[in-house]
Amino acid sequence: MTSPRTYSDFSQPLWRRVLLTREMAVIVLTVAVVLYSLANVPNFDGPLTVQFLLQDIAPILLIALPMTLIIITGEIDLSVASIVGLSSVMLGVLHDNGLSVPVAAVLALLLGAACGALNGFLIAYVGLPSLAVTIGTLALFRGIAVGLLGTKAVTEFTERWTDLATDTLGSSNIPVVMVPFVVLAIGFSLLLHFSTFGRGVYDIGLNDEAAHFTGVNVARTKWILFVLSGVVSAFAGVYYTLRFGSARGDNATGMELQVIAAVLLGGVSIFGGRGRLHGVIAGVVLIGVIASALRLEGVTVNVTNIIIGLLLIASVISTPLLSWVATRLPRKAPPSEEPTTPKQATPAGV
Repeated sequence: MTSPRTYSDFSQPLWRRVLLTREMAVIVLTVAVVLYSLANVPNFDGPLTVQFLLQDIAPILLIALPMTLIIITGEIDLSVASIVGLSSVMLGVLHDNGLSVPVAAVLALLLGAACGALNGFLIAYVGLPSLAVTIGTLALFRGIAVGLLGTKAVTEFTERWTDLATDTLGSSNIPVVMVPFVVLAIGFSLLLHFSTFGRGVYDIGLNDEAAHFTGVNVARTKWILFVLSGVVSAFAGVYYTLRFGSARGDNATGMELQVIAAVLLGGVSIFGGRGRLHGVIAGVVLIGVIASALRLEGVTVNVTNIIIGLLLIASVISTPLLSWVATRLPRKAPPSEEPTTPKQATPAGV
């Protein structure tokens, strides 16, 4: 008799499952771009490059965390940059009317949660498509932000808080904002990859109806994700405002496209059901490094956007390409089964 076959008899080797992924490809490409920039781009190895690079990508890193989970469920949130702008205006208006920065920031976070709750309610419970809903709230939130301040800007913020937004950890060039980002990144990683909630997120992305019948509360899960997106976007808006010392209704205009581009570049499927946070973080860093290196080379923003757009298209094409390569690679053959019929006894004397 043969031993029963197990899952490992049919699975791919570990090195293939680790190395032949979009996440690993993005990480390798990011390292290669960094090394090339250090060797060939003037002043890229300067002492302030890391600080300015991390400060520039910090809002995108923050918003990309909940956006990853939302896109894995098969939804999308295009209103995140407008929530950044609205929370920025809220912080400025409240502080300008006598509230301290911490109190105004907390109220801005609550406003972000309310914006996310509105998106989540319309999408998860009313059943409207997320693309249409968040395009509408993108315009709504941005219109409210611009309407509150018009062409004016609030620039009188407590110096202690603006210095904190641009400060670094000790004598290093690591901005202080990386501390809350690391905390949030660990929290979202545990939520997505090591919890039943995260398994429900993947199930929804693969088939939300099947997820419902397996016990996943689809509506509640989506609503929670949009609320988290609103809160984190508002936090990014508070940081954005204090870093530049200016609250304006048009702050972070167009940032939603950078966030979505980084998430998709990091290996998350736009169709849902697939993606990992470490790939998304690498995607954000890759876009930031490319933009920083091209800026030091004197390349215009338009050319930078073209290059990043082409990179994003290539990353989307890589998904079917990697799948095609994986299907062509030889797999471990399952053990052959021996015949189960008993052998006939040999006649005596033969």
